[in-house]
Amino acid sequence: MSMRYGWIWGAACAALLSCGPSVPRDAVEAGRAARVEPDLGEATLPPNIAPANFEVLEEGTACVVQVRSRRGQELTVRGPVTDFPVEDWHRVLASARGDTLFTDVWVRDGGGRWARFDVRRNPVARDSVDSYITYRLIRPSYVEYEGMALVERRMEDFGERVLYSNLSLGRGPGQCVNCHMPRDYNRRGETQFHVRHEGGGTVISDRLGVRKVDLKTDSTLSAGVYQAWNPRYDVAAYSVNETGQIFHIRDREKVEVLDFASDLILYDMRRNKVFSIDCREDEFETFPAWSPDGRRLYYCSAHYERRSEDITAELYDGYRSLKYDIYCRDYDPVRMRFGPRRLVFAASAHGGSAAFPRVSPDGRWLLFSMGDYGQFHVWHRSADLWVMDLLTGQARPLAEANSAESDSYHSWSSNGRWILFTSRRADGNYTRLYLSYFGRDGRARPAFVLPQRHPRHDARLFWSYNTPEWMVAPVGRAAGYASAASPSVAAVRAEYAGSALDGE
Repeated sequence: MSMRYGWIWGAACAALLSCGPSVPRDAVEAGRAARVEPDLGEATLPPNIAPANFEVLEEGTACVVQVRSRRGQELTVRGPVTDFPVEDWHRVLASARGDTLFTDVWVRDGGGRWARFDVRRNPVARDSVDSYITYRLIRPSYVEYEGMALVERRMEDFGERVLYSNLSLGRGPGQCVNCHMPRDYNRRGETQFHVRHEGGGTVISDRLGVRKVDLKTDSTLSAGVYQAWNPRYDVAAYSVNETGQIFHIRDREKVEVLDFASDLILYDMRRNKVFSIDCREDEFETFPAWSPDGRRLYYCSAHYERRSEDITAELYDGYRSLKYDIYCRDYDPVRMRFGPRRLVFAASAHGGSAAFPRVSPDGRWLLFSMGDYGQFHVWHRSADLWVMDLLTGQARPLAEANSAESDSYHSWSSNGRWILFTSRRADGNYTRLYLSYFGRDGRARPAFVLPQRHPRHDARLFWSYNTPEWMVAPVGRAAGYASAASPSVAAVRAEYAGSALDGE
């Protein structure tokens, strides 16, 4: 009897060729590719990625799947839900490095006849991905606010661990947990994240240990929100924001987050001092990012001139008019001073708004997202990834990796060959993690979703991923996060030390 494969097949045996299923020899050609989920398409794979498990969606009574390399390594399992053994997957993948991974699918119908579907081909890069990533899992804020966790994931397999969760606080005063940021890909074991509301502060883990610092001073708007840790010098840049939200009732873009004011600050970690960088009343500065040498700061800024005393009412009606451009300032680490502001990319001249600039490790490419307006592109369907060649000044959409849904929150791997980002392309509602190979020619390859142990993992997870970052090593002091971030622990107050701009 014919049946559609589904979750009930999740316990299907996955075995090696030596003791597993044999490949059908008398199959007829189906003349098309099998329908599978998730579908890698023609994506380029890293040579050290976790098994790219998938589910075969064809009707039948039995299924066999084989992955193989041109060098003769192969792995055969029973479907329709694959569960490739990690070590054997890596054996086949390693043999396909710099070449192609081939995937064959056979399905038997109710009459006992086997069909062989068209072979799938995925290039395998020579360049590896970093061994770890970190990201935030968050429940939709229009459903529940108290549901956030900072998570670490091993890329070679499916190992995950929660670094910090606000659910550990139990019932009571709320706490928002912001982005988890490693310094220089966590090469020196230094990380930080920001906690807002109850017991707020910036939790920093470095050679001094784990501590919580209050970066709010009488001369700045707020504590640090979006952080950028200088990869070479003991300073960090932050945006300080007065943020509001609009919840739409009938709009598919359910949430709009906007700043009523935002500036940039610099934090000297050795002296616990805060300096202002950009604090113009008619500019909303946000999303700082350092160049790899630590001597240039990129950021986004929107020009806005207040027309009344009630800026909240103004922006609730006019938030679509906010257009952010990308600027930079040179930084002198000896004097801890910034030079004049320079325009890098005028997104507004293209009718758009830029967010989240990130520079590639070789300093050549600037990756950012651009939508129709504003800076919270995670809910903007118009948001796409863009790339700019900093040598030529040419910018273009990264069409090879983009989708019709929101694509945002991106980061470069430490070798500059892989992009990790979030996208709502799967269902339009939840952001998932995607990877794309970025070639030396400045072009990306088709993106693919982060592999999971079970192919339906993401579809059954009612949380969104955001703010992903690459790491070359795991977080070493995560055990101290909970105590440092606790509302019962008072943050050490930083001291304001004036402006960090030349001539001020």
